[in-house]
Amino acid sequence: MTDLSVGLQVSESKSHSPISPDINPNAVLGAEIYIEQLHKFYGQVKVLEDLDLHIQPGEFLAIVGRSGCGKSTLLRLIADLEQPSYGEIKFKSARHLREGITSDDIRVMFQDPRLLPWRSIEKNVQLGLPKERHENASELLKKVGLEEKAALWPSQLSGGQRQRTALARALSHKPRILLLDEPLGALDALTRLDMQNLIEKLWTEQGFTAILVTHDVSEAVQLADRIILLDKGHIAKEFKVDLPRPRKKGIDFANLEQQVLNAVLAT
Repeated sequence: MTDLSVGLQVSESKSHSPISPDINPNAVLGAEIYIEQLHKFYGQVKVLEDLDLHIQPGEFLAIVGRSGCGKSTLLRLIADLEQPSYGEIKFKSARHLREGITSDDIRVMFQDPRLLPWRSIEKNVQLGLPKERHENASELLKKVGLEEKAALWPSQLSGGQRQRTALARALSHKPRILLLDEPLGALDALTRLDMQNLIEKLWTEQGFTAILVTHDVSEAVQLADRIILLDKGHIAKEFKVDLPRPRKKGIDFANLEQQVLNAVLAT
């Protein structure tokens, strides 16, 4: 397994619509994920119990729920940072049924950008890439609007710019799965909206499978194809987000947001 801030593994839910037609035909397509009878115990404490999820290749899944419901534990299990007590997490490539998915195909973006302070922004994005793929890092810096910041140190950037750097670093590896563990939680409201738009744009272009853990119900509705609500280690409810992209906060958006919020509050 590679450095935690650079790469890791993925998982999630039932079926959803086909991959977006806007995806670049040369993109690395997302992986399909199967979670079967997943249990996670810490001593006598049951965090996840008999969890079954199926995530389609290229799906954007959001996980919501109260603190302590098992959201981050589920991501850590998918990322292979922890091992299940029982059950399996399996991956299947969208390109070929017999082609496997490894840790190199999975990246994680955390709330803390986890940049190396002694490396420039460009060197941070290149971290873990062979020299022949360093141009991938340069391309991603352009896409996240940081081309002119490439030679600066992380301490010279704003919080939002550091998170853009972390996103560029994750995607420079062309992952098939991207795990997002509340990556926008520490940002101000306007920067958070900018980052949501950027993540959606790059997901649409590249076609990776995305799983977002968030406490922000509006963010879940804004980004996801499907939202699952975890409660006491179980899937309490599931919501399909059947809204056109790019999404606007009209009546349908507000109604779904309220439904999800009511469900969270009822747990």
